[in-house]
Amino acid sequence: MPARRTGWRAVRYTRGMASGREVPGGGAGRRAPGAVAYLPWVLAAPWVVWAVVRAGGLEAGFPLVPALALTPVAAATSVVPVAVALLARRWGAAAAALAAAAVLAACVLPRALPGPSPAVAPEGPQLRVLTLNLLAGGADSDAVVDLVRRSDADVLAVQEATPAAVDALERAGLGADLPHAVVDAAPGVAGGALYARHPVQRVGAPVVPSGPVFALPRARIAVPGAPPVEAASVHPMPPLGGAAVSAWERAIDGLPPADSGGPLRILAGDLNATLDHAALRALLATGYTDAADAAGAGLRPTWPGEPLPFAALDHVLVDARAAVDAVEVHDVPGTDHRAVLAELTLPAA
Repeated sequence: MPARRTGWRAVRYTRGMASGREVPGGGAGRRAPGAVAYLPWVLAAPWVVWAVVRAGGLEAGFPLVPALALTPVAAATSVVPVAVALLARRWGAAAAALAAAAVLAACVLPRALPGPSPAVAPEGPQLRVLTLNLLAGGADSDAVVDLVRRSDADVLAVQEATPAAVDALERAGLGADLPHAVVDAAPGVAGGALYARHPVQRVGAPVVPSGPVFALPRARIAVPGAPPVEAASVHPMPPLGGAAVSAWERAIDGLPPADSGGPLRILAGDLNATLDHAALRALLATGYTDAADAAGAGLRPTWPGEPLPFAALDHVLVDARAAVDAVEVHDVPGTDHRAVLAELTLPAA
């Protein structure tokens, strides 16, 4: 009788395995936990890949290039895969997720801290530079002029300046505060303009907007008490597509580099790039300082405006010989970009 009971139990155990029912010690009981064990790895993978691409400057093509603008969001959410892996007691996945979180934090968090500053503190005049994308000329011209006056801006760089928008700014009284200008207006989104309190002289031939090539107004500004200052209103084409990414890269590569032995250069505008893009970091490496980064305001988003801006696409890049005193970000009606104001101290002449 004991032998028969043992055989019956063996038959029942086998049938349980064949039917897939979960039974003590059965194969089906082991398969489910095995599948769950991979979930922390699957969850951590996107953050790990993101950290590798960002740290290595490996973004190439569409959609990687525009996606990199979301790196601060990726950094903020990188604790999720860490927590899941720890709760599941998958230590390997937890270590990988924690490493990715550390890399992303190291890339992003320094923007909230002041620095760097010039090796020698400049003792020249102050210069306030304001930049704004007008959204195909749709920004409220009265609000723009009011912001210029409230901020006491010395230079205004605008992008997507249409002929109608330029006329509206003049009617709103911009010329009374910033009487000198280099204007390359164009229909749609390709135009640009540069206004200044001090006399200006155009630098180079006008860039005729055509297809993916946007205007690049450049001028030498005669700032009293300072060495020559060369400013530009910059606006590379947004990298929204394969061909657009190539045009965006060419535009950023073609921007004038900083020149420690030449004029003090300032690039202000909508670069359609953040500090997480290798192309912009390469431009900074020529000798520019990102004003918002230097002021500890590098995490303040400027696009797409209200209600949930998430990307810092608008920048004031300034020669490293100048000091950044403060940076402010302002909402302007009629545009999906926020204005960026940088207060600078220039070297003495």
